[in-house]
Amino acid sequence: MQPLQSAGYDRAITVFSPDGRLFQVEYAREAVKRGTTSLGVKSKDGIVLVVDKRPTSKLVEPKSIEKIFQIDEHIGAATSGLVADARAIIEKARLEAQINRITYNEPIRVESLAKKICDMKQMYTQHGGVRPFGTALIIGGVNGKGCRLFETDPSGALIEYKATAIGAGRPAAMEEFEKKYQEGMDLNQAIELALDAVYEATEGKTTPESVEIAIIDSEEGRYRRLNDDEIRDHVEELLIRKEKEEEE
Repeated sequence: MQPLQSAGYDRAITVFSPDGRLFQVEYAREAVKRGTTSLGVKSKDGIVLVVDKRPTSKLVEPKSIEKIFQIDEHIGAATSGLVADARAIIEKARLEAQINRITYNEPIRVESLAKKICDMKQMYTQHGGVRPFGTALIIGGVNGKGCRLFETDPSGALIEYKATAIGAGRPAAMEEFEKKYQEGMDLNQAIELALDAVYEATEGKTTPESVEIAIIDSEEGRYRRLNDDEIRDHVEELLIRKEKEEEE
């Protein structure tokens, strides 16, 4: 039975409810909230992207779960929600980045790419016969203006953050960021903070196999995904740190 407040206004993306809501966009946001937690942190030395990729079954190969994507040499994105929708957006973003290089002979600015992605998302909120993308992206990168970190949602809204999270663990992660984020952190401190937030968002169920970490170093201007040994070292440090905090 349809809830009274929607009264059929959720049957088409082009119909506003009397109180000015687009229910299909709100449903897409709910799809994001059901996704696993993804985080981004900006530091003075670059951007850190971290995702929780706990497999739903022990039979799943963890390496096959991809939720952090490289868009260009200097830009990466972390996703939450419908991964298939995210892949379609990532392919469009990669195309836009290459078009910019060919047209202007320079890498695309992070803000410009984020706006192009949001323009595409917004188009899918006002045409009949389509639905909004059920995914949110955290887009991070470095360019001439320093490190930039943006969050996009299914409506096409764009907000720049110093640290942000999307997915099921967003409230707990944002609370951790509010407490511990500091200006001028280096990359290692940003990774520590992001893992602290993942730990809180997953209620302590963080393991080296359940997280994926990528960085975009401002000095090198390049995206790099951390290997298994590096991730294991960072997670072991996290667990030791949390054990000491609990003892105190």
